[in-house]
Amino acid sequence: MRKNLVLDKLKKGKPSLGTWIEIGHPEVPEILGNFGLDWFVIDMEHSVHSVERAQVLMQAMATSATLPFVRVPWNDIVMIKRVLDIGAYGVMIPMVNTKEEAVKAVRACRYPQKGGLRGTGPRRANNYGFDNEYFSKVDDELLVAVQIETETAIENLEDILSVDGIDVAFVGPWDLSMSLGVFQQFDHPKLRKALDTVLDRTKTAGVAPGVFSSIDKMNEYIATGFLFNALASDTELLIYGYREALKKIRGWEPIPSAPAVPMLKE
Repeated sequence: MRKNLVLDKLKKGKPSLGTWIEIGHPEVPEILGNFGLDWFVIDMEHSVHSVERAQVLMQAMATSATLPFVRVPWNDIVMIKRVLDIGAYGVMIPMVNTKEEAVKAVRACRYPQKGGLRGTGPRRANNYGFDNEYFSKVDDELLVAVQIETETAIENLEDILSVDGIDVAFVGPWDLSMSLGVFQQFDHPKLRKALDTVLDRTKTAGVAPGVFSSIDKMNEYIATGFLFNALASDTELLIYGYREALKKIRGWEPIPSAPAVPMLKE
């Protein structure tokens, strides 16, 4: 098992940069792996990826040093176990709203030797049995991120972050802004206050704050102290790249039936 250099960065207070993998073709992470990003999150919550597809995407990442993380569909011990067994170096658990849910997430990621509930049967994670050091290393090298996406999570944040084993508290601004009643108003005082709360509470707890960001707001988030930072997604980067390229083409108009370019997510 490789050393988790992302954890090293976060512990030193250095920003870490990655992106979401939503497109299911292995050439996408294989190509993006050439840019030197710290990590990719393979999104199983809102994308179509199965466990089998997630493994294929991880295998495509083997040519780069970028680490594979997975956002599981839910705080479910069976799904967490399966993505860890195929080689994820980190797990992101959505909609963690209480201390009890945080405890459940951490225990699903840890083996009993560290107080967890994870079953002992890794496949690709320990190179099919050829990595004899896996069991002694994994509990120290695995990154556990919980998503803070609701007003309830903000209210319970201090209790959530008191759970030992959480490395990242990751904000989803779309879900959080909706929960706060200010959907897509990413500069609204209510959302900004919630983000400040995340920054303050994570600093006190020694947990890295993270955020999903558009290209335009990434520098702002880094400047305010966010460390585990998702630079949009492969889908959005594709849209952004083509949009910026087409702006430079003179004398061309899109076909009449073409939809308007969507706003990129924060």
